[in-house]
Amino acid sequence: MKIIKADIIVCSPGRNFVTLKIYTDQGIYGLGDATLNGREKAVATYLEEYCIPCLIGKDPANIEDIWHYFYRGAYWKRGPVTMTAISAIDMALWDIKGKALDTPLYNLIGGKSRGKILVYSHAYGKDIEETVDVVGRQMEEGFHAIRAQSGIPGIDDVYGVSKADKPYEPAQRQLPKESLWETEKYLNHLPKLFKRLREVHGDDPHLLHDAHHRCTPVEASRLAKELEPYHLFWLEDPVSGELQEGLRLVRQHSVTPLAIGEVFNSIYDCTTLMTEQLIDYIRMPIVHGGGISHLLKVAAMASIYHIKTGFHGATDLSPVNLAASLHFDMAINNFGIQEYMPHQPVVNEVFQSDYYFDKGYMVIGDRPGLGVDIDEKAAKKFPYQRAYLPVNRKMDGTMFHW
Repeated sequence: MKIIKADIIVCSPGRNFVTLKIYTDQGIYGLGDATLNGREKAVATYLEEYCIPCLIGKDPANIEDIWHYFYRGAYWKRGPVTMTAISAIDMALWDIKGKALDTPLYNLIGGKSRGKILVYSHAYGKDIEETVDVVGRQMEEGFHAIRAQSGIPGIDDVYGVSKADKPYEPAQRQLPKESLWETEKYLNHLPKLFKRLREVHGDDPHLLHDAHHRCTPVEASRLAKELEPYHLFWLEDPVSGELQEGLRLVRQHSVTPLAIGEVFNSIYDCTTLMTEQLIDYIRMPIVHGGGISHLLKVAAMASIYHIKTGFHGATDLSPVNLAASLHFDMAINNFGIQEYMPHQPVVNEVFQSDYYFDKGYMVIGDRPGLGVDIDEKAAKKFPYQRAYLPVNRKMDGTMFHW
């Protein structure tokens, strides 16, 4: 079997997605997600100009060799654009292999380790009481794990909280929106939210929270310690992850479980976090972390240090990535939890998937490969529209982490 061509499909059914489609001379094709929120065309160009010409004529069965060809063979390694492109190629090759062998992806990477996949939802409100109500409604919908975010008095735009009566979507089709932030207001407010959530909903639901990189290590230590009485499932991205050693201080001061990694691109972003057991969950997504091949290595290393997976799974990634993540979640032993945000119904006009939500869990079907297909004719109805994620400043105007 040989690769004969590859296409890049860029479309925007509600938001932008980039899909790589690799064809073989035996009529089998594979799909890979190449979406990088706010930088979609950068990955599409990288694939088109530099990767696809090198793919033609290769045997798609040689997934490991092809992975290293594009990683080691590029002198300028790593980075989100490069690793997203490699991820898309890797996903598509695994999809081809599954179809060629007529078996689902999870069977190729170890078979089933579980029958269903625990997921968490997103709950948010303009204030504490509204968030408490939304958490209650999501519990009624069957969710056992819920990420809770709340508006904060004195801050107009808060990460994870939508101002409109629609799902939260930070990417906007305009130049980057500038938000204003004050960490002290956040630190004073957040423990009140989780105190109230436990008062109303008790100890049963798994509660999560995303700090979105906005604390220094000492601020994150204070937050994690003050949240201990409410036993969170995890505190996500308490600090910016560039300095791995920054998590040492948080770990020294609190037993609140820590999750990080949705902006990581390779194992080299988290070796210290793992070997020093500074985190409990690694969140590097398949679409940005080098694909299935590389995440298998990341998960294997994590398992040695009692670290579980908790893949990023927001709607800024396509159903192709979600399917790959669910197959991965099904197979590995040290799976922890999967982020789940349902795509807008319009997305289903373009992508046909083989997974579904059932009482707090996701279930993946048994179609060969990833079990996802794309309707290219439908995709053409939704042309790309440039969009940016926001940028963030402190109240005095200083640029800060969004």
